[in-house]
Amino acid sequence: MELSIIITGYKNPALLKLCIDYIKKCFSYEKERYEIIVTYSETDESTGILMREDYPEIKFFPFSENVGFQALVKKGLSESSGDYIVIFNHDIIVQQNSIEKLLEFLKKNPEVGLVGPKLLSFNEELQYSCFRFYSPLTIIYRRTFLGKIWFAKKHLDRFLMKDYDHKNTREVDWLMGSAMLTSRKAMEKVGPMDERFQMYMEDTDWCRRFWENNYKVIYFPEAEMYHYHGRGSAGKGIIRLIVFNKLTRIHIVSAFKYFLKYLGKPLPKHN
Repeated sequence: MELSIIITGYKNPALLKLCIDYIKKCFSYEKERYEIIVTYSETDESTGILMREDYPEIKFFPFSENVGFQALVKKGLSESSGDYIVIFNHDIIVQQNSIEKLLEFLKKNPEVGLVGPKLLSFNEELQYSCFRFYSPLTIIYRRTFLGKIWFAKKHLDRFLMKDYDHKNTREVDWLMGSAMLTSRKAMEKVGPMDERFQMYMEDTDWCRRFWENNYKVIYFPEAEMYHYHGRGSAGKGIIRLIVFNKLTRIHIVSAFKYFLKYLGKPLPKHN
């Protein structure tokens, strides 16, 4: 098997169907050369019926609880057989030849461990999906009123790589986990996502470990995909969010675990 396509999702069968249908429509490889694996949190009856009736050929692994992105990816990886592995959230809509372009780039550049496409909103606006590594200040500025101050805005713009035009291929610190491609060879050397991160920071940590294992992480804007991105932990008022928004609490806990894991360790260096 050349390629395994892992789709992770949660509570939205309509988006899942759209994601699968566009892969089937836009990906030109023969069926024998790739497989699709769906791992799904809090699977309801409608999602189960959809997968059984519309996509019986797809490997489907439902979970009754919200196990988190890391666990979904881990299950997909364990069930995959492809030499190359692409990971999609179910809110990704691929475009014609977008997967092929990522595959071709990775095959030609074995020093690359992870590569991700340019992501666009449905109104054609750029979504920031490649970043510089977090510092504790990044979390504070993004979660509090301090983010409105000029020096905080400058810090956050640098984190979002707004100084980069997002038109040319380049090395980046880390990629959003919504869409990324790796090789089995690189993945087996680096290992799966860290189980300490149930949700949030798992993609940041994974990319950092690829760098630590001498693999490059690349943003590749020649491949474009659409992303229906909902920020479940976003909002105003940090105290209110911590109290009432479970996703915000998980994000903050994951950030604490991340900074503790890398306390005193230098950041990976690259171009």
